[in-house]
Amino acid sequence: MISLLSILAVGFFLGMRHATDPDHVIAVTTIVSNQRSSVRSALIGAFWGLGHTVTILVVGAGIILFNLVIPVRLGLSMELSVAVMLVILGLMNITGFLRSMPAESLENNDGEKIIHAHPHSHGDYTHNHHHVHLHAGHAHSVDHSPLPWMDRVFGRVGMYQYLRPLVVGIVHGLAGSAAVALLVLTTIRNVHWAIAYLLVFGVGTIAGMMLITMSIASAFTIVGRGREKFSRRLALASGLLSLGFGVFVAYQICFVNGLFTTHALWIPH
Repeated sequence: MISLLSILAVGFFLGMRHATDPDHVIAVTTIVSNQRSSVRSALIGAFWGLGHTVTILVVGAGIILFNLVIPVRLGLSMELSVAVMLVILGLMNITGFLRSMPAESLENNDGEKIIHAHPHSHGDYTHNHHHVHLHAGHAHSVDHSPLPWMDRVFGRVGMYQYLRPLVVGIVHGLAGSAAVALLVLTTIRNVHWAIAYLLVFGVGTIAGMMLITMSIASAFTIVGRGREKFSRRLALASGLLSLGFGVFVAYQICFVNGLFTTHALWIPH
């Protein structure tokens, strides 16, 4: 009984530590960079951890129960999916920043119209909404929404802001599931204990990511309070970091580790 409790305790704290991996932190930072609610940030972290846990359990259980062997190029492709996800998240943040830039006044006070912007919130996004002031009224143009296309299409769906981190977590789980399962196989011989370890590891990852997302959102709120331009620049910085790190990881996988060469090398980590 003591041994089982020790294994589960180690699994929980290793799961929390796993949540702090650089690619994980960068990915969730791009998602919560415009989030100002600690509760919603915690839920975003929880959904990311849930997606990660689902993949860990599915792939890990397959390796443990059925002795599945992941081919080298498939393993590298799983790692590459994380790099692609980081690039996409980075581009979404950068695009959102560029589209949220305040518009210049097209005409002076004697003209017929003036274009300017007001801050609006859509789910976990805060951005500027451009509109036109006419002498005879006040019109808004839906066609010029600054949100990325995914958020324009799905942004009004209540669960969308949580489905996105869930998908990101699933993709991240692909990259780490093999390493976690192989580690369990080398240390835990009992199949039931091994599966329990994977589950507790996932719970620890969820807890760790919730703490991380709450901390990031709180930091962004404190630093950017009353300074909307600076807050937008923080979101831009997180997008550039995600894009750069994703490109770097993709280069390492495709050429250094040999996914696109004749001599592929994959070491699960």
